[in-house]
Amino acid sequence: MASRLLHRLRHALAGEGLGEAAAGPEVEQFPESSELEDDDAEGLSSRLSGTLSFTSAEDADDEDEDDDEDDGPDPLPRGDEASGEDTEQNPPPDGQRGSQHLARQLQDFWKKSRNTLVPQRLLFEVTSANVVKDPPSKYVLYTLAVMGPGPPDRQPAQISRRYSDFERLHRNLQRQFRGPMAAISFPRKRLRRNFTAETIARRSRAFEQFLSHLQAVPELRHAPDLQDFFVLPELRRAQSLTCTGLYREALVLWANAWQLQAQLGTPSGPDRPLLTLAGLAVCHQELEDPGEARACCERALQLLGDKSPHPLLAPFLEAHVRLSWRLGLDKRQSEARLQALQEAGVTPTPPPSLKELLIKELAL
Repeated sequence: MASRLLHRLRHALAGEGLGEAAAGPEVEQFPESSELEDDDAEGLSSRLSGTLSFTSAEDADDEDEDDDEDDGPDPLPRGDEASGEDTEQNPPPDGQRGSQHLARQLQDFWKKSRNTLVPQRLLFEVTSANVVKDPPSKYVLYTLAVMGPGPPDRQPAQISRRYSDFERLHRNLQRQFRGPMAAISFPRKRLRRNFTAETIARRSRAFEQFLSHLQAVPELRHAPDLQDFFVLPELRRAQSLTCTGLYREALVLWANAWQLQAQLGTPSGPDRPLLTLAGLAVCHQELEDPGEARACCERALQLLGDKSPHPLLAPFLEAHVRLSWRLGLDKRQSEARLQALQEAGVTPTPPPSLKELLIKELAL
């Protein structure tokens, strides 16, 4: 038996010949399983599994403490975690390496061509998370940057939301879209340790993935509840600041709301973009910037087009006429259009101003 094994070994060595020298360094990089100690293999396995999950050993103990909760699954599904021992013992054969190389080529091709082949998705990143104490409540406020297609130097839009806002959005979407929402995970509520750095970091990544998954599903991307989640709080705060005369602070929120809507799209109609442009025009006018105020009016008139009279049409025409006269620019077309509306009895003479409508009439 031993002689036969020795004979086969000699034939194998004679057949491989020159290839053995070239293969030597690679063999040292990928040792056989017999050269791995059990402790080393276990350490490698733990390191590999650690890159697939945000749960550390300390967090795992904390999760055991909260097993009595009835909430949903963890935010990040683990998938199939590879074993370190298998990785070391079985280096991929040539065919598998070729398929991995092809997969990488396809991924690179997709990244380069996604601007022309598929719609570009928004990117979400939690830039800060602050613990807010508002007696008797205490919560974490997550600030997210919303980045979409456009010039690389464009500043991203921002939103600030707390866990209850995300949870309300998840609950509403689950009720309306049970099928698409079944595959989208959400971080479960905890009874303890909500304000630890580990919990906040894990939830931050989970919220980023949650919004990215919602944006990836067309049926969910244009859901009114998702649009409200992004834009409605900003519009309400901006309108409140405008009503109290804090125009500079309100201008920042109106501009951020406009950028959010430009990135999200406006499938629900032009009403919110028109309201946002009205807020921008009022703030620019009050801050003595008539040029920017007139540009906002022109953009609004473009959105309105020649459709049936809108409640904001006459106020935008009136503001455009007044600002054009102040700047010494042509106002005849807007003036004639406004006069036609007044003669038809569609709008009173004079029409309400944008500021009056924004403060008294429009409710969000």
